Amino acid sequence: MSAIPQNVLAGQKATLDNILAIQGTFFNGFEKLVDLNLKVIRATLDEVAQKSQQAVDAKDAQEVLAFTSSLVQPSAEKALAYSKHVYDIVSGVQTDLSKLTEEQIAQGQQQVSDALDQLAKSAPTGSEGAIALLKTSLATANSAYESAAKVARQAADAAESNISAATNATFQAASDAADAAKTPRARRSAA
Repeated sequence: MSAIPQNVLAGQKATLDNILAIQGTFFNGFEKLVDLNLKVIRATLDEVAQKSQQAVDAKDAQEVLAFTSSLVQPSAEKALAYSKHVYDIVSGVQTDLSKLTEEQIAQGQQQVSDALDQLAKSAPTGSEGAIALLKTSLATANSAYESAAKVARQAADAAESNISAATNATFQAASDAADAAKTPRARRSAA
């Protein structure tokens, strides 16, 4: 058997491995989302039971008012936390897929380079210039891809940093609002 069919078989195996890795990445992300949703449902059911008991135990209108106002703020914080968890899961899947894609592209580039080397070995005399041109073109394309990938990674990192900062600011604002809402109630209760 010649070296080229072995290279083709190795390339096909690498492609199949990559497809299986992509499927695994999607499945793991889906599994994390399902797990998160089950935890949220369980926590929500427990909270509903607890809040229902608190509603039943309310004795006067002031307790009912305090109870209803206490329902709003934690829900907003929980929605933000849930959104952050979903974003983290999706971002993780995206990162894994990007790595797998980069690996696949690197393998493809290596295969093309190997094929050019094989071609150069069996090329007729006088075709060295054409082979050199092909190799130079491949190197230029690889360099352009690497530059574009680097810029894309930097943009993704900047976007993730901005989203993280915005989420933290939103959590802080929600906490400050909750603290501010609790302070007047505490003063009214003491009076």
